[in-house]
Amino acid sequence: MSSDTQANLSSSEDPTTTPPEGQETQEAPESSAPEAATDPGEEAAPPAPMDSFSSEDLLDDAQEEEEEEEVVIEGPVFDLATSETLSFTDLERGRSNVFDTPAHREHFRRMVEAMATDGDEGRRRGFGLWMLADYERCAEVLEPYAAEGSSPEAPTAAYARARALMALHRFEEASKIFEHLTTAHQNHPRPLAAWIESDLEARLAQPDADPEAIAAEFAERVKKAPGGFADTSDGRYLLGRLAELCREWDEALAHYAAGREAEPGHRSLLTRYARLAAQWGLDDLAIELYEELVEFGSADRSVLLNLGVLYEDCGRDADAAACYDLVLKNDGADRRAALYLADAVAGMDMYYDEDLEKKEDRLNQILRIPITDFELSVRARNCLNKMQITTLGDLVQRTEQELLSYKNFGETSLTEIKEILHSKGLRLGMPREEAVASIEAHASRVGSGDRSNVMNKPILELQLSIRARRTVETLGCLTVGDISKHSAEELLGMPNFGQTSLQELRNKLQELGVRLKGD
Repeated sequence: MSSDTQANLSSSEDPTTTPPEGQETQEAPESSAPEAATDPGEEAAPPAPMDSFSSEDLLDDAQEEEEEEEVVIEGPVFDLATSETLSFTDLERGRSNVFDTPAHREHFRRMVEAMATDGDEGRRRGFGLWMLADYERCAEVLEPYAAEGSSPEAPTAAYARARALMALHRFEEASKIFEHLTTAHQNHPRPLAAWIESDLEARLAQPDADPEAIAAEFAERVKKAPGGFADTSDGRYLLGRLAELCREWDEALAHYAAGREAEPGHRSLLTRYARLAAQWGLDDLAIELYEELVEFGSADRSVLLNLGVLYEDCGRDADAAACYDLVLKNDGADRRAALYLADAVAGMDMYYDEDLEKKEDRLNQILRIPITDFELSVRARNCLNKMQITTLGDLVQRTEQELLSYKNFGETSLTEIKEILHSKGLRLGMPREEAVASIEAHASRVGSGDRSNVMNKPILELQLSIRARRTVETLGCLTVGDISKHSAEELLGMPNFGQTSLQELRNKLQELGVRLKGD
């Protein structure tokens, strides 16, 4: 193997990087993963480096945006056209520069589109399309350049094309390329790792796939690979993935730890390791791993969002805001990042009266109760319908005089209404401040033994962690009763919700004598 060929394949990082947010394609679906904000196998380009942002900049967002529009780019963002022989590592590192800012990305895109479509420049054009995450066109453009021996950059072209095919879920086509590269470059572990992973994804994508049986088969393949492959960072990464498929979480963590020691900058390994650590409550380790990804310039959207949530969980709101802001700098239309940023900024300097919030939420829950939930006479119900009074909240706002002034509404109907409100600690014409205090006093008298009262408890009273609370809110849950309608499997399928969060939620519900669906 020539030194040029080996250099082209060499990479100190995992070849899997991530595409700009908004790309529908993924390199590795990894449906077996316990949880993920977005798939860590996705091809996505990292946002700007973390050290380019200070949480103090949040005060000057508008001014920053104006200044960014006036950026003048001097020279190429990445010298794609005139650089000497390019390796895949060069493309990965250059990609971080390309996606440093939207202006850099647009400048690079125009340069790539202006390149010739044949000859050496056509091959470089294909590399540029991979860097821009235009995988369909990349796979098409690089096809004639991927033949071994056509040029010193043929291995890079073949590898880049295969990664593009992985992102398009064309696993079998990618596998053939990786197999050829493995045969041609037997002393290099990266093509072998990609070959095994592409075959794994192809098998898992089959409708009748048995993940545990597949994992056992592929574990033998990894362990029997020559040259001590199983002990390399790539081998440990694959063994960790396979252990996750078998739900052997401790074994997976051990493999990822060994792989990290062998190669600290292995992006896919660090991403999976961090996510699994967070799932099992190893928050300090997860933060450390996510921060390493940021330091290595490999932090994509999911990494930054997950790191931000972990920061918020331990009260580091300014650091969380920095993470969310970086996501927005790369994609200003990211709604989730915008919501998270607003929440983190509010937490930086806002006094939060948790007790008052609980009382307000309890009142709102009661005021939303429909009038139809109560047994009323036909006359009283018809009168309320005609007055467009549909909830207890509508009713509390009215006075006795207003109700009695309505045709056919008499003292008997008024007595019915008063009894309903009294059962909830309310009365007609009650100011909101008085209603809040009355609801609290009434709740303490009723006690926790009342099943209906327990099921109507607002989720704020559970005092969940930020991660768990956001998950149940995303599912549309407002009360304990709403949560009980969802199963553990549904919750574990939500982003950033793992076994630790599930156990926390179960413990809180158990205190109230409530269980999740199916428990």
